[in-house]
Amino acid sequence: MRHRTVRGRLRYTSKKADMLDQERGREWFAFTHHGDGAVTLRAQCEIEEPEPTVLRDIVYDIGPDRRPRNLHVHLVVGDVFLGSGWFRISQGLIECESDSPALGRLSQRVFYDGDLDGFGTHPIVGDGFMTRCMDVARGPHRRTIRVFVPSPDHRGATAPIASEVRIDLEYLGDERVTVAAGTFDCRKFAFVDTSEGGLGGKEHPRYEMWVTADEDSLFVQGGVGGYMATWYELVELER
Repeated sequence: MRHRTVRGRLRYTSKKADMLDQERGREWFAFTHHGDGAVTLRAQCEIEEPEPTVLRDIVYDIGPDRRPRNLHVHLVVGDVFLGSGWFRISQGLIECESDSPALGRLSQRVFYDGDLDGFGTHPIVGDGFMTRCMDVARGPHRRTIRVFVPSPDHRGATAPIASEVRIDLEYLGDERVTVAAGTFDCRKFAFVDTSEGGLGGKEHPRYEMWVTADEDSLFVQGGVGGYMATWYELVELER
């Protein structure tokens, strides 16, 4: 086989006073790096706290040119089917075919001008991989990135539909980080919500993360402040 696969697991813990450092979820992931430069991400995410619980499965395909090509998402919230959707992304057009109890059968075509920086998929490793759009050769800096997401909800817990999001992404510099999965040379980034009215109608708290400083751009650790008060850590890695 000519492809290369990287597998791992993240642990989600809480930073809320009544749940400090207790596990609140987990994420299994696999990146397949194909010989032509394309990448396929598969991830399963479980969120136990806060209620309602979220179970998400995604398959996300990125072409050799680093442009998103397609995404499949399946969601169960509160142990009840919430919806599934398939997205096709091409230059200037996003097509969505989805089905959910809330919206029924949906066919959506969204036209857009200009370029995208990626497609937000909601798994935490996807957030880390998104940072590849930053030109770290410029040194620490901040810019607004443009993405589409299958849900503008902060937990991605709404019926699949293509929504545009703009958020600031900041490169803060390099650090060596040790977590349960090992010690890694990382780049530190932060997502900062500066959108009018917030994402999905609510401001997203500052979200800092450390991502491996190599071609894999693997999420190593990070956390979100504010009302979310959560921490994520890489606890298993196979590559």
